[in-house]
Amino acid sequence: MAAADSDKRLSLIKENLAEVLNEEIIKKILDEGQHPKIYWGTATTGRPHCGYFVPAIKIAQFLAAGCDVTILLADIHGFLDNLKAPLELVMHRAEFYRHIITAMLKAVGVSTEKLRVVLGSSYQKSPEYVMDVYKMASIISEHDAKKAGAEVVKQTDNAPLSGLLYPILQVLDEQYLDCDAQFGGMDQRKLFTAAKEWLPKLGYRERAHLLNPMVPGLHGGKMSSSDPDSKIDLLDAPETVAKKIKKAHAAPQVVEENGLIAFIEFVLLPAARLRGSGEFRVDRERDGLDALVYTDIEKIREDYKNDVLTPQLLKPAVAKELNALLAPIQEAFQASKEWQDIAEKAYPPPPKKEKKVKNKGTRYPGAAKDQTETKEKELPVRSNGEAPN
Repeated sequence: MAAADSDKRLSLIKENLAEVLNEEIIKKILDEGQHPKIYWGTATTGRPHCGYFVPAIKIAQFLAAGCDVTILLADIHGFLDNLKAPLELVMHRAEFYRHIITAMLKAVGVSTEKLRVVLGSSYQKSPEYVMDVYKMASIISEHDAKKAGAEVVKQTDNAPLSGLLYPILQVLDEQYLDCDAQFGGMDQRKLFTAAKEWLPKLGYRERAHLLNPMVPGLHGGKMSSSDPDSKIDLLDAPETVAKKIKKAHAAPQVVEENGLIAFIEFVLLPAARLRGSGEFRVDRERDGLDALVYTDIEKIREDYKNDVLTPQLLKPAVAKELNALLAPIQEAFQASKEWQDIAEKAYPPPPKKEKKVKNKGTRYPGAAKDQTETKEKELPVRSNGEAPN
């Protein structure tokens, strides 16, 4: 394979990444004309939201660069992480994730032929894997396990032992999924550096690691599935999407921690390039002006700083592009009775609170005292109608 082609593929793999550890591993495979095997894992706990487009777009770029991609639906990890959800619920959620992530990748027009989706419990209970967990646990200190999972596993006082197992499992997954590189966010960097150190201790090879930056949510902080105002559900109606984006924090002329501009950079522009147009359009018809057409994020930042691109123009443009991206996902959901049934089981509505009926007692207002006392003194009656002795 020509060096230019190899460089082009590497450029697409690295686009928008914050850091690459052991890049030479990926480069060597590309130079040989082969297909790097990359894996990304997600614990199937909360409900996927639009923040998942950030890793999904990178996965789409890996596929477009000819990589073999494995998505790990980490059901056992989800159970281990401070028991965020019961195991039965986690299993249903894994199926929901399978449907929605595949639909997200198809929405940006990439082939999923080289995509493999694996359930963690399908191999993490095998004798070989469990024995390697024991081996790893015997050589890794409590301090190192805590440090590796510090930004990934929920930290609490008197935390369950499962939190220490979580990073060990994630490190071993690199070997058992037979990957050349693991992809994840910068919050997993400590875990990735641990993998570089721990795997050779069991005689396994080092892998490369591809790190995505932490992208701010709609209100500047992290997009969280537990905060309904900070996230947009992938199945939200177009008007709900527009309403949530309208409420997004976007200070005029400020690009730092601007969740909307970050979403354009890491989702909308790369998605547009994958689909062929490569453009982000901002309509100004209401002002009698031509549309602003962008193909790179730097021009968007420049115009936003100079108040050419205002929050009032930006928000409806983001809503329009995002709704176009969500439309095929929602069509797939509406067309699949199986997926709808899974959604109900994975995210059942909270039980309705029963209204407590106040016990008014026998002495209701206005009751004659002697009448009430007579009732209280009445003897119980047997089922045959006779009074007890």
